[in-house]
Amino acid sequence: MTGTHSGGSHGGGTGGHGRAHGHAQAGHGAHGARGHSRAIALFGGTFDPVHTGHITVAHAVQRRFHLDAVYFVPSSRPPHKPKQSLTPYIHRYAMVSLACADHANFIPSLAEAPDGATPHVNYTVDTVRRFKREHRDDHVYFVLGADQFLEIPTWHNYEQLLDSCDFIIASRPGFRLDALKLVIPPEKLSRVGSSDTNVIALIKSRVHLLSTVTSHVSSTEVRQRLERHQSVHGMVPAKVEEYILGQGLYR
Repeated sequence: MTGTHSGGSHGGGTGGHGRAHGHAQAGHGAHGARGHSRAIALFGGTFDPVHTGHITVAHAVQRRFHLDAVYFVPSSRPPHKPKQSLTPYIHRYAMVSLACADHANFIPSLAEAPDGATPHVNYTVDTVRRFKREHRDDHVYFVLGADQFLEIPTWHNYEQLLDSCDFIIASRPGFRLDALKLVIPPEKLSRVGSSDTNVIALIKSRVHLLSTVTSHVSSTEVRQRLERHQSVHGMVPAKVEEYILGQGLYR
């Protein structure tokens, strides 16, 4: 899921298919039909591969914001990485499905699955809008890292995106909220403000800082270790490690 953005948000794949979320579910299922509001979060990225740090963030976000579901949204072709060679979507989605399989409220999403042979660019603002249409009664959050949020002025239609949903910014301890405020257009800020020192109140949304997430794992490091034929045990979920080795990925 991208908006000229880092993710770091699908064909077949392995595991988790019964819980996969795709376009066909718009407006149906347990969300809108039940008529009561849930809290859900979109967690976008290339997930190349998904690793334990992603799972740590998702758990921290779920606990802090009492989320009913966290949707992992692998991106098809992020516009901020036009020349980067990504692992085929089918593998990245399969790994996300496997990573979600042991967590009841983590759901792999097909929202940015490639449509045809040529992957198309997906913009975060469009993905968020689509989720909000499909989950009309739900409170939608968008999860991303602090470094990613600092680049938000480079994203496609970022001002509209800031209006469209609440944000949860995951960072390591010590990150300052003021740094996030610097990239938000002043006219978007609410005059009322917020009494919570970890919240930036905007006119149409809120930006929450979750500064208790500590993870030293990165997808880049996982790929590099695999390229050097080194172990990634404990860096990725066990089922993902098994899939990577079985498929011979990142060699």
